[in-house]
Amino acid sequence: MSELISAIFAGVTAFIATNLDDLVILMLFFAQINAVFRPKHIVVGQYLGFGALILASLPGFFGGLIVPKPWIGLLGLVPIAIGLYQLIHPEDENEVQTVANDFQSTIKLPILSALGLLAPQSYQVAAVTIANGGDNIGIYVPLFAASSAASLRVILSVFFVLVGVWCYVAYQLARHPIVARVLTRYGAAIVPFVLIGVGIFILIDSETYRLLITLQSLN
Repeated sequence: MSELISAIFAGVTAFIATNLDDLVILMLFFAQINAVFRPKHIVVGQYLGFGALILASLPGFFGGLIVPKPWIGLLGLVPIAIGLYQLIHPEDENEVQTVANDFQSTIKLPILSALGLLAPQSYQVAAVTIANGGDNIGIYVPLFAASSAASLRVILSVFFVLVGVWCYVAYQLARHPIVARVLTRYGAAIVPFVLIGVGIFILIDSETYRLLITLQSLN
């Protein structure tokens, strides 16, 4: 039961830390809904792009099957470093708006997928999600590497449930400009601390402190 709770906690915190900026972008997308660009395009595109980020991060889990868990836990330093970097170098407040503006200009282009299974708008939303997902991969790789198979299943389930929640929340917030402005202004200030917390969780959960005990015994 404790493993289940830990996995749920890790999944929720990691998702929020890496997707708070996506929430703002989703709100901007939902604000652009018209006869051509529908909510279903945004939801499908978000799931498609997020799924691609998960696939790109899964090698971390398979590496964790080979490398001892305490050593894998050292990867927890990655989200801590990212969080510290964001504290020192805060993102430009106009960055999210720029991404949305770029999307708004490309939405008019006749971009078609080779398979033609989904609407072009969905692929374009997915492309923005992937382009904005560098921090996702940086956090998910060490998190997956430090997880057991059972924990990974729980974390992925939490992730994909929260994608739907994120889309719903963004759709509702898009109707309240005041809430959207507050989230845009203060959301970036919260993310670094959550990232640092995720990194510390990985270090503790992987029992990386045992490496220090081993090194001290060797000396």
